[in-house]
Amino acid sequence: MIKIDSNQAFSLDNILFTFALHSEAAEVFNAHNKLITGIGKVNAAYQLTKAISNKRPELIINLGSAGSSSFVKGEIVCCTKFVQRDMDVQGLGYQLYETPLSGLPTMLEYGLTMDGLKIGTCGTGDNFETGHAETIYNVVDMEAYALAVVAKTEDIPFLCLKYISDGADDNAAEDWLIQVHKAAIAYGEVLGILNAKTTI
Repeated sequence: MIKIDSNQAFSLDNILFTFALHSEAAEVFNAHNKLITGIGKVNAAYQLTKAISNKRPELIINLGSAGSSSFVKGEIVCCTKFVQRDMDVQGLGYQLYETPLSGLPTMLEYGLTMDGLKIGTCGTGDNFETGHAETIYNVVDMEAYALAVVAKTEDIPFLCLKYISDGADDNAAEDWLIQVHKAAIAYGEVLGILNAKTTI
């Protein structure tokens, strides 16, 4: 069982863990329902939709590395709000980040909170952000918004935890390469599923 808070717990057998990359999951999640989506919103949406059609989970947990200038490297942040940060149709009179004619709000609010973790707002886009200056979101990734949209559309509870691997700044690429392999162990500890024999 994974305990989300004092009122909610889910059986591991009914949880789908999603990652963009194998390196973010390492060996920690080999014994569990694990989905590697690949990088980017299209891959994330397609792979999660396909996985749900094969076996509908009771809970989707998205785990991955992310950049942030607001949180400390090595920290795990629980994201409950999501923005599609590379959607810009202002030229047609829409708000920045608004997806035209989708019926979705600019800021998508869909996600469980987990006891003991700080709350963040995730900006998802198909680029590796190295000059973060926006204030509407304080965590940067490349998949979470798409996963949240699919989970919400399918009415499946969604938990999004991001391991801060870099500062979304000029050193982001170098920091990410150093930090990403530490994410799986950190997640295993937070979720209480880390086996003493687990290696990365």
